[in-house]
Amino acid sequence: MNGLTEQQLTDLQRYGFNAELQQIWQKDVADGRLSMGTNAVSGDLLAPPPGSIQKQPGIETKAYRELEQLGREAIASGQLGVVVLNGGMATRFGGVVKGVVPVLGKSRTFLGLAVEDVLTHRKESGGDISLFCMNSFATDEATKAHFADHAQFGLSKSCIEHFNQFVAVRMTKSGDLLHTEDGEISPYGPGHGDFVSAFRQSGCLERFRANGGRYLLVRNVDNLGARIDPIVLGHHIKSGCEMTVELAPKWPEDVGGSPFQYLGRTQLIEQLRYPEGFDPNVVDVFNTNTFTFSADTLDRDFDLGWYFVEKKVGDQEAVQVEHLIGEMTAHLTTNFLQVRRNGRRTRFLPLKTPDDLQSALEEIAEIYDGTDEEDNI
Repeated sequence: MNGLTEQQLTDLQRYGFNAELQQIWQKDVADGRLSMGTNAVSGDLLAPPPGSIQKQPGIETKAYRELEQLGREAIASGQLGVVVLNGGMATRFGGVVKGVVPVLGKSRTFLGLAVEDVLTHRKESGGDISLFCMNSFATDEATKAHFADHAQFGLSKSCIEHFNQFVAVRMTKSGDLLHTEDGEISPYGPGHGDFVSAFRQSGCLERFRANGGRYLLVRNVDNLGARIDPIVLGHHIKSGCEMTVELAPKWPEDVGGSPFQYLGRTQLIEQLRYPEGFDPNVVDVFNTNTFTFSADTLDRDFDLGWYFVEKKVGDQEAVQVEHLIGEMTAHLTTNFLQVRRNGRRTRFLPLKTPDDLQSALEEIAEIYDGTDEEDNI
């Protein structure tokens, strides 16, 4: 392939690099068929119809207890798996793999706390819970070494699997491959939407289902609020939908996608797809990037779009093309669930910078080490 050495191509192909697709993107960027303008939706975005966004029931209500029982039964039966989206480099944490960053002491890292959550629910329920890490070319080796250094954090090797998202190469705005100042290419993982095909193609989906798995909690590695919750799982099961999207109340500084009525159905539309001049504040919740999927619905191909994303690489303007996991709401029946984002029962606590981590340490300790439950929703 033009612009890549034979060794670079070999290294990229280890992580599923698609040279033919890369060349299509380069031509589409050069010809203007992929641009910020082509990201935008072509129809109207309307507020979701009344009743299309559900809320968690009050604690200890009859509805709460019913959902909790549904979720606990599924967990005890070994039907739940957890997928941690762990492909990104923590550039704002000094360019390290974010999953290995200490949070509550040296061993209680982002990934360590994810395992801790799994072990807690395995112990409480007696059921098997599989953990899957979606790594990338940038995080795979460090992540596996981190688990090995900590004896898998007490989790049996048979209960954890690593799989990799695919890899692509950043481009210039003219469609050429981007080269850094030292002449190197700039590879990247093409978005969380990779999860759907990467999980299936790795064989993880088939093995999970063969072992009795039915539901997958999919979460970002840096959202320490996205723990296993029998209530949320029960809500997904009772809904009968193929996926559940967790939504948080929108605060003034928040950016990101939200659910809108588009093309006759309520679906997630990410910010980069908003038409010029669109006011997203017609909806007061937004996507937390935490999902529950019914596993059997993922065993097929999905025609997800590719979207143009602008990035800075050093002092250079770069272009990358990504899939959006939220676009699965255009293909699957979806349960939209508004969750809490404060207090010990929060389900949205993203930590993007060292300052975020430092300012949230007390809240994190309360979430993972506290014992008293809040009564407020």
